[in-house]
Amino acid sequence: MSKFIAPRSPKGFRDFLPDTMLRRNYVIDNITEEFHRFGFEPIDTPILELHETLFGKYGEDAEKLIFTAQHGRSTREPLAMRYDLTVPLARLVGQYESKLNLPFKRYHIAPVFRGERPQRGRYREFWQCDADTVGIANISADAEIINLMHRILQRLGFPQYVIKINHRQLLVAIGEFSGLPDAQLPDLYRSVDKFDKIGADGVRRELTERGIAADAVGRMMDLIQAKEPGTSSLDLIADAIGAKAAGLQDLRDLADLLGDSVPPERYDFDFTMVRGLGYYTGPIFETVISQPNLGSITGGGRYDNLIGMFRRQSLPTTGTSFGIERIIDLMDELDLYPAHLGGTLVQVLVTVFSDDARAASMRIADQLRSAGINTELYLEARKLGRQFAYADKKGIPLVAIAGPDEIEAGVVKLRRLRDGREVSCEMPDVASAVETLLAEAGASQ
Repeated sequence: MSKFIAPRSPKGFRDFLPDTMLRRNYVIDNITEEFHRFGFEPIDTPILELHETLFGKYGEDAEKLIFTAQHGRSTREPLAMRYDLTVPLARLVGQYESKLNLPFKRYHIAPVFRGERPQRGRYREFWQCDADTVGIANISADAEIINLMHRILQRLGFPQYVIKINHRQLLVAIGEFSGLPDAQLPDLYRSVDKFDKIGADGVRRELTERGIAADAVGRMMDLIQAKEPGTSSLDLIADAIGAKAAGLQDLRDLADLLGDSVPPERYDFDFTMVRGLGYYTGPIFETVISQPNLGSITGGGRYDNLIGMFRRQSLPTTGTSFGIERIIDLMDELDLYPAHLGGTLVQVLVTVFSDDARAASMRIADQLRSAGINTELYLEARKLGRQFAYADKKGIPLVAIAGPDEIEAGVVKLRRLRDGREVSCEMPDVASAVETLLAEAGASQ
């Protein structure tokens, strides 16, 4: 006999049992339906990409987390595991542009991989749900993405969330106005991106340690934290660095386009929000929930140059990504799942009274399935008490019984386990009787 191996999954990777998958599918199905409402259509790409496809796109800190892959003896085609779904989209558009209609509105729901230090809300394998619009330079595409984010979070039932909005060009303008040389702007992005983790003092200290002059750091910190009751943060920035600062008009137009579709309390222009990935070029977005605080649950923005790395000319693109794992963790903690979402999809268990009655039970199960009712047939002729216990433990609401007496009379006995209600019906009417019992149970919850 081979040596015993203690079963475990790698750190940062997880298995999902049926009750967990039901909750995951509920979230993904709701997000997918909203993607469809907005006209986004599905794609998929390989988990592995060429090394050259991924590297040089994300920035120094992010690329330290990319998993590289080895395959066999050949090193002619170095591979890496996808870090997100955005760079694969850019590669796909460059590769298949002759088959795509612009604007190209796609969504992609799939796992991505990062060499993170595993912790609550952060995993090495996790799923992203992305929606992106390729080929539209107008800020209306960004407004639609923010509207999409709002509608999905509202649909999932989150009681409080704020979509933070900033602009990469405005960050550049703030840095330049503060006196940062162009060469130190990437340091600005990297440090300010940690604002939520290390606070204003931590950012100030890190920028100073990176060699940025103290007076420039002071001016910049004052600008990115500009807040004044009763005054728009956009007006405060305009008064400080000029109304024509790059990116500022885009944000004003964005606020106008959001109009009544996204309530003002659901978004905030926050100049401390950076989105550290290197490919962003315009408006950027991130959604946070303060209680409980698990970090951002959506993130995205405009990246007009990335696709140009895979074709002769670039294409304006904007989009968002939903962090499924954090959303699910929050929905568990806030108990946002509907009451009917139980531990099983099965609605009826058809018992097998005996080997002689098996064929009749199979006909009943087939009849229920043909009527669109999720039905499990107990596959062994065991004591009915054991079959009932199985249904009860699994959370199946109804049990169908057809013993010799029922078969001879052409009837089926149905029992609702929650309250013990039992009815008999003619075999041809079993589907309608099941639907009635299920509907009564739902109405009384």
